[in-house]
Formats: sequence, structure tokens, C-alpha cells
Amino acid sequence: MIGWAKDRVVRATTSLFSHGPRPLEHTLDHMGDPGLLGPDSVSWPVIGDATAFVGGIRALLVQTAHPEVVAGVEQHSRYRDDPLGRLTRTSLYVTETTYGAMPEVEASVAAVRHAHGGVRGRSSRGRAYSAANPAMAAWVHNVLTDSFLAAYEAYGPAPLTPADADRFVAEQTRVGALLGADPLPETAADLRTWIGTHGAIESSGAQRDAVSFLRDPPLALPVRVGYQLLFRAAAATLPEEVATVIGVDASERDARIGAAAVRSLRWALGSSPSWHLALVRAGAPVPPGLFRQPLPVEPAGSRELGAMA
Repeated sequence: MIGWAKDRVVRATTSLFSHGPRPLEHTLDHMGDPGLLGPDSVSWPVIGDATAFVGGIRALLVQTAHPEVVAGVEQHSRYRDDPLGRLTRTSLYVTETTYGAMPEVEASVAAVRHAHGGVRGRSSRGRAYSAANPAMAAWVHNVLTDSFLAAYEAYGPAPLTPADADRFVAEQTRVGALLGADPLPETAADLRTWIGTHGAIESSGAQRDAVSFLRDPPLALPVRVGYQLLFRAAAATLPEEVATVIGVDASERDARIGAAAVRSLRWALGSSPSWHLALVRAGAPVPPGLFRQPLPVEPAGSRELGAMA
């Protein structure tokens, strides 16, 4: 019975992020490559935890507070026809830049920059926007960093020290710099202040439409139930300034439900198999007891893994 329940949780949750290419398909072709951040980083365990599911949804919510950013999403994406596509693309980008070998990191960043090249237009308040603009890239990147950190601090398996929180933010600036984002706050406190006091945030029609969609996307019932729990967990971590702008309320009950949902996910899923795979590729020790899903191994990596067994 427990195994059946765990399998259902795994299938329902991972289906939220499986509507696109599989990340790190050929990462074992780069044995010994530690990637951009490396196995000793704070980023690997933070983004490898179940809280990353909450962080991803929180980031999409907070990003809507910037009228030019959300106009770009409204005018240039297919999120209504493909409700999980953007979440999957965000997950793919984060996974490959966090855990990929350097060729994979560079290819992922290049793909995003190429896609952003054509995202330009004018928002409802009449301001021109371009996704390639360093300031717009900074909003998207910095919100993503802050959201992963906030979710981990709220629901993680152990609290981060202030020094480790600052290390996480500083590590993520290396990803943001590859994307051309500017500015990139380097401490957790500076990052929170930058987001909460950002001069561009304002409610908009596109923002209200996007938040309404994120509240209740058209998902199959088993997936929708899990998504709603993650949404409530994300809403409970929103900074007050942003929550007011985007009109999302949360209560202590949402935080308690969110914490229980994340604990259940951690029990069912363990830590990210992409983190596990990156440790193997980098030749780093694999912590016992963290990984419960099968290692996603392609034939090109089977020989190396067999030699390490």
C-alpha cells in the first residue's frame, strides 16, 4: 500500500515537469566535469530538494508583478494551450544550468538567449519591453533565485545558515551573468530588498490573467490536486509587497499544508535524480539515503556507472 501511494505521488508530481525534453540526457559524456557550480555548492542540495517544486511555482507568480515581463509572457507564449510547458521549460533551464557539465550549461543559456531575442513589444502601460534587456532578464533571474531560496528556507529539511543563504545567491549570480542579467544582488538580504522595492512592479490586466491561470490551470484531476497543494505552499512564502500587487493571499494554514505536502514529496521522491547524476559525472561522493528515484542513465553512461558500482 505504501509503495502504491508513493508511486502515485511520484507520477502526479513529476508529470508537472515532464512536458518537454529530458534534461542532462548526455551528461555522462562529460565525465569529470563539475559544471558551473560544482558538487560543493549550496545550489546543488537546495535545488535538488523537493522544495524546488514550490520555488518554481512561486517564481512564476512573482514574475507576474512586473508588467513588461508578464506582457512578454502573455503576448509571446502558449501557456493557455500548453499549461505545463512554461513550468517544464523553466525546470529544464534550471536543471541544466545547475547540474549540467559546462557544454550543457552553455547550450542551455544560448537556447534561452536565442528564444528571448524575438520577445519584444509594448506592455499595457505603454512601455516597450525586450526579454533580452538586462534589467528584464534580471527580474526573471533574481525572482527565480529568491523563490528557490524562500521555498527552501520555509520548507527545507534543515535551515540554511545566513552564510549559506548568501553563498546560494552569489552562486546563482554566475548563472545570471551568463544570461546577461543586470543588476545581480549578491546577498540574500540585498536580493529580497531589491525585489520588494523594485520600482517597476504594478498590477496589470496581463498579471491578473496570469495569476488566475496559475491558481487553477486545466490539469487532470490527480495532477491538479498535487498542484494546488504546491500553489498554496508557494503563496504562503510570497513577500508582502508582491502579494499585494498580484492579489494573492495566504494564511498560516496554507503554510502548514505546504509544509506537509513538501514532506510527503520528499518522502516519495527523495532528492533530485539530476543532482545524483551530476555527482556521478563529477566523480563526487554520493550522500547515502538522499536519492530514491532511479538514476536517469542513457546507454552512453552505462559503462562508467557499472565501473563505479
